[in-house]
Amino acid sequence: MQKAYLLALNELAEQDPNVVSLIADSGTGYDELFRRDFPNQFFDFGIAEEHMVAAAAGMASRGKIPFVFTAGAFLAYRSFEFIRDDLCIQKQNVKIAGMGSGLSWSTLGATHHTTEDISVLRALPDLVIFSPATPMEAGNAVRAAYAVKGPVYIRLGMGGEQELYGEPCQLRPGKAVTLKTGGDITIFTTGSIAAEVMDAAERLAERRIGARVVNVHTIKPMDRDAVLRAAAETRMLFSVEEHNVSGGLGGIIAEILADEGAPVRLRRIGLPDSFARGYGSIGELRRINGLDSGGITDAVLESLGAL
Repeated sequence: MQKAYLLALNELAEQDPNVVSLIADSGTGYDELFRRDFPNQFFDFGIAEEHMVAAAAGMASRGKIPFVFTAGAFLAYRSFEFIRDDLCIQKQNVKIAGMGSGLSWSTLGATHHTTEDISVLRALPDLVIFSPATPMEAGNAVRAAYAVKGPVYIRLGMGGEQELYGEPCQLRPGKAVTLKTGGDITIFTTGSIAAEVMDAAERLAERRIGARVVNVHTIKPMDRDAVLRAAAETRMLFSVEEHNVSGGLGGIIAEILADEGAPVRLRRIGLPDSFARGYGSIGELRRINGLDSGGITDAVLESLGAL
């Protein structure tokens, strides 16, 4: 996803000299190419994430369109006050890209995992939140963020995400995408874990359970219609997220169901009000925490009484 993000940003910077890239000592080879091609549109702030966000607000106030890029945990948590006060309250046109969503920084432990950012940031007024599942969606999220006149947060995985779209797709903010049809249950998911959910849906199909898979690439604004449609058309809903279940995607869905009085059961699958257990590759951490395709399948079957 990092490559897709930076390639899309490169395209925008070539088209619009007001697009600037801000990083915090988090560069890659693609950042160096950006620095080479657009030296006057590139700024490295070192390990000063709060200052970087504040500076981005100042740049935006002078007509620039800053894209702020570094580890998601250092943006969503360390820089929260600056995102709230300098960007959201002021409605500044700044785009924040947090790399390493979920358990992507798998070997570095909970300090680097980004498993509460949805809960933390969705409470901020006027902040749009994109959570792409694939490299193609990541590039589209960058372009969609550019089109938004105001603050945007983009969650980016870095676990070698596979492409789930067989042909070019569009990202329509606030409109979820059905990746797989099914008439028995609906599984809502967001971000990099979508591939595990698709594998789980295939396993469920072998048990004659038709699972609809809905990819929520826009956390805020949320596609309420997709939730209510699933509640009316399938007998149980599930949310799967590489995130704490408290206040995450499942919490958003629960709020919508409660607001509308929808008589359907919801099971939230994610980190159960805890930090992730274990260290290792992202695949190993998903397995340890029950978030690989096998663990997701087992959780669904248990809820349906099919184990």
